[in-house]
Amino acid sequence: MVQSARSRAVLTLYTTADDIQCHRVRLVLAAKGVSYERVQVDPARPPEDLIDLNPYGNTPTLVDRELSLYDTAVICEYLDERYPHPPLMPIDPLSRARLRLAAVRIERDWLPEVDAIRAGGRPADAARKRLREQLLASLPLFKAAKFFLNPEMSLIDCLVAPVVWRLPWLGVELGREGKPIVDYGERLFHSQGYARSLTAEERAMRPQ
Repeated sequence: MVQSARSRAVLTLYTTADDIQCHRVRLVLAAKGVSYERVQVDPARPPEDLIDLNPYGNTPTLVDRELSLYDTAVICEYLDERYPHPPLMPIDPLSRARLRLAAVRIERDWLPEVDAIRAGGRPADAARKRLREQLLASLPLFKAAKFFLNPEMSLIDCLVAPVVWRLPWLGVELGREGKPIVDYGERLFHSQGYARSLTAEERAMRPQ
C-alpha cells in the first residue's frame, strides 16, 4: 500500500525523471538545502496517491503536511518564502517583477521548443533552430550579471540552468557566439547543490 503523502512528516516532491519543470523545483530545494522525499513518477501511470493530491495528476507536485501545490511557479515561490535562507528573489519589486516576467517568457518561448525537439520527427530540426536563435537573442541577459539578470542566484536560474544543461542532449549547438551561455552554465553545474538536484537520467544527458 502506498503511504499517503499527507501522513508524511517530511516534505514530499512528486517528480518525473527528466522534465525541466520538475528539475526546476528540485534545484530550488537543493539551493535551499532542504531535505525532502522524492517520489519519481511515470507520467503514463501516475500513482493514485498523486491523483488524490493533485486534480490534474501531473508533476511537479509538492506536499507539505496538509498543503498540496501543483503549479511550478507557485511551488518555487512557496519554497523561497517557506525556507528564506538563502533568498532566491531580490528584495525590490521591480527586480522581482522582471525575473517573474523572464520566467513567463521562457516557459512560453523556450520550453515548447524543447518539447518539440523531444517529440522528434521533422519538426524537431526547426525547433532546434528556433531554440538556438532564442537563446542567442538572450545573450545580453546572460551578460548583464553573474547570474541570469541578477548578481546572485535566483529562482529564474532554477529554470534557465536546466534548459542549458540539456542543450547538448537536445542537439542544440550554440557555437562560439554562445560562449557566455556555456560559461553561465558551468558556473552553476559544478556546485554541490546542482549535483544534488539531478536524477540519474539527467546525469546521463552530460556523461563525464
